[in-house]
Amino acid sequence: MSTTTVTAGAVLRRGAGARPRDLVAASLLVGVHQLAEAAVPVTVGWVIDLAVVTGDTGALLRWLAVVLGVFVVLSTSALGGYWLARRTELLAAHRLRMDVTARVLHPAGGAPGRSGELVSTAGADADRAALVCQVIWGGSAALAALAGGAVVLLGSSVVLGLVVLVGVPLVLLASRLLARPLVGRAEAEQSALAAATGVATDVVSGLRVIKGIGAEQAATGSYRSASRSALAARLSAARLEGGYLGATNVITGLFLVVVAWVGGRLALDGAISIGELVAGVGLAQFLIGPLERLTEIGTVLAGARGSARRVAIVLDAPPTVREGAGALPEHPAGALRVRVPRGPAVDVAAGEHLGIVTLQAADAAALLDALARDSDAEVVLDGEDLREVTLDHARRAVLVARHEATLFEGTVADNTGRDPGALAAAAADEVVDTLPHGLDSEVAERGRTLSGGQRQRIGLARALAARACVLVLHDPTTAVDAATEHRIAAGVSALRAGRTTVLVASSPALLARCDRVLLVDGGAVVASGTHAELVSDPRYQRAVLA
Repeated sequence: MSTTTVTAGAVLRRGAGARPRDLVAASLLVGVHQLAEAAVPVTVGWVIDLAVVTGDTGALLRWLAVVLGVFVVLSTSALGGYWLARRTELLAAHRLRMDVTARVLHPAGGAPGRSGELVSTAGADADRAALVCQVIWGGSAALAALAGGAVVLLGSSVVLGLVVLVGVPLVLLASRLLARPLVGRAEAEQSALAAATGVATDVVSGLRVIKGIGAEQAATGSYRSASRSALAARLSAARLEGGYLGATNVITGLFLVVVAWVGGRLALDGAISIGELVAGVGLAQFLIGPLERLTEIGTVLAGARGSARRVAIVLDAPPTVREGAGALPEHPAGALRVRVPRGPAVDVAAGEHLGIVTLQAADAAALLDALARDSDAEVVLDGEDLREVTLDHARRAVLVARHEATLFEGTVADNTGRDPGALAAAAADEVVDTLPHGLDSEVAERGRTLSGGQRQRIGLARALAARACVLVLHDPTTAVDAATEHRIAAGVSALRAGRTTVLVASSPALLARCDRVLLVDGGAVVASGTHAELVSDPRYQRAVLA
């Protein structure tokens, strides 16, 4: 992973750079559309001066054809420009979304926030940060329209043109100053929204557990509180945005009043013709649109920058573990040494079946995190420090199957493969036999269409089918009955014969088939022996036989 600091500005530049040629083309086409819009009152003024006032019918027809041509250019450039502009925004959002997704799924871990918050960042924040494209093409097109209008006005009257050229920068400066407070409010709004999304995701994913323990009211209250916070943040931001837009509209209106007044005075003094007056008034009215878009850019950019900061926080988060560049032999022997800081020291011989019973959940978590390379604890496989090899090599060699196995949407075969030995060892063949289409039966997301015991057995079959050099199983039989548990214990023992297997569990059936069992308490191994030898230890009895 890169160690370069990621900033909100870098995120905005990356979004804008997703399709730079398309963004330039969109800016040019929308700019042409705006110039064509500005040309409409100018050509109408020429029609008045050169045809209507003179009464020349031929000139009238020729200039009407010119007006028609202007409208053709206007419509075609608008069609192509705005389509291309929207496309660049969508592609920019997609690029940022893929960046966030890649960071969240990076093997080294470390992405900050809950799953719901990360989903919000990859979705709403990526979309909002991509609006920097709108700032670019919309701002450049508005400036082109203002520049074109100023040129025409300067050609008619230097005084009127200078009023526009001096007034536009002042309007933009005032808008920029007014937009500064919006950035913080936009960021606070997105943070509150992400928090609410995170709570909602947690509630939905844990709905079965929530109902099981009767915690519906507590879950509802938690989401209601987060939702109200998000609503309050949005209303606060909306009030500020409303005040900003109101203030900028007043500034814009005052500027246009000055332009119209100067133009009217010049027409009364005979300094400009009737057609030039019509063109000037039309341009002054037209300039409202570009000026409003320029003033709105402050709001859009503030929201984009606030979301870009949230994206940058995810992209800039340091990894949980460091990754080496080395590789492991294709078929490691499987001798393992684990040293967890302030935790247990464990040595496993190649091919040994080792049981580990922990009296404290923290000890089990520390061991599993170390073996899964989710922490930077020392794990040595056949003399090779796994911190010096790639995470992919390390996790393929030492496979950790945690207690909560997540199944993926698809078929049973998609999740487990078609390994009959692994299915039988996990007693998952019984599950397959009960399903309507066997291995081709569909599994819903996270395996919600299956019972807890069925999910557990299919997850175990998936782990066994990997045929890893070292397999670490964490409580793989807690959701099955005693008879099935004994069958699984025998199946795992037979299938993994000669391969290093670590069982972090409290199941007597599993532990009885281990070559050796360690009892861990308070970060230290306090007893070691076979299951039969340890059953006389009161601590072991409480953990395993109670």
